[in-house]
Amino acid sequence: MTLLSSQIENYMESSSWIRKMFEQGIELKNKYGAENVYDFSLGNPDLPPPDSVGEALHEVANNASKAFSLGYMPNAGYPEAREALATYLSRTQGEDIQAKDLILTCGAAGAINAFFRAVMEPDDEVVCPAPYFVEYGFYAGNFNAKLVPVKSKPLTFQLDVPAIEKAFTNKTRAVIVNSPNNPTGQIYTREELEALSKAIEKHSKKIGRVIYLVSDEPYRFLNYDNLELPSVFDLYKYSVIMGSFSKSLSLAGARIGYLAINPKIENAQQLYNGVVMTNRILGYVNAPAIAQKVLTACVNSEVDIDIYRQRRDAMAKVLNAAGIKYTLPKGAFYFFAKSPIEDDVEFVSLLLKENILAVPGRGFGYPGYFRLTFCIAKDVIEKSAEGFKKATKNLLK
Repeated sequence: MTLLSSQIENYMESSSWIRKMFEQGIELKNKYGAENVYDFSLGNPDLPPPDSVGEALHEVANNASKAFSLGYMPNAGYPEAREALATYLSRTQGEDIQAKDLILTCGAAGAINAFFRAVMEPDDEVVCPAPYFVEYGFYAGNFNAKLVPVKSKPLTFQLDVPAIEKAFTNKTRAVIVNSPNNPTGQIYTREELEALSKAIEKHSKKIGRVIYLVSDEPYRFLNYDNLELPSVFDLYKYSVIMGSFSKSLSLAGARIGYLAINPKIENAQQLYNGVVMTNRILGYVNAPAIAQKVLTACVNSEVDIDIYRQRRDAMAKVLNAAGIKYTLPKGAFYFFAKSPIEDDVEFVSLLLKENILAVPGRGFGYPGYFRLTFCIAKDVIEKSAEGFKKATKNLLK
């Protein structure tokens, strides 16, 4: 007799390659010592939070004895936190965003799930470019919807808009994009997003149904070359933005995220009320109170992006020396490099023999590549160079 639903059993069988590699990393570290293992598997920010975070936490502690200091709040979040976030997003998005357009959530993941619950019917489809963050498929499946990945262009990972358009059906309800992208580190240009928006609008009119453009933006601040990051609010009316402060404030465990609804949507209040409802009934209820108070004080702070930039450049040197092809990431903290052999899982196994942990590209819906995170110390990246050379030595002859 089974204890689980068939859906969850299937999910567990095809569970995240990221976690599988992370768990193998624990075994290797126990066996060889952490200093002898080069773990590029998990995108867990390692930089300390900005000083303002500690100061904000002290302030929360000093006020903890006051009545209701950490009490229940409106389901969309503390008003002062949403006001601070609205000012921040208006500046970074270049759009007039107000507190009434925002819902604070348990990370960007909570925002995506609450939004999907609010707008999806059973058998609806969510189209996304591949490679993609594997959890998107699970999030859609939570509400009996289906993820429809569409391969981006090889190596550069630019959007293949004609292919995306061909994937649209009468069941298409949303298109989700992630820029800067996990796992490729690429940033979609205004031209790409404009073409995508026009394709969505055209199909939406054809089927007589709203299709949402969902922009997942937890890495937005990690833009190494000061490229334009156009707001989807400027490009497509039926758009929403999700984000978090896991990376910018190095607070991944605090689970502080948000959903922003394009105020240009007719009757946006109805969508807003629906997501507030689903955020509550899914069990998230609110983003953690302490995290909201920290966000209120620290929304304009961020970790030193130059440290990640230096690590990116160090990782590029390591891959160059090993003869591995890649497109330099423009943002986020990942390389999505081409496997020297067709079987990316086999190549990742060769790296494992050198105590290097990477994630196969098929874990992101794009076989033939592998992902490396560079949110690890620069000296660890540099020390891994010989291992990469050994793994590729016989393959590149």
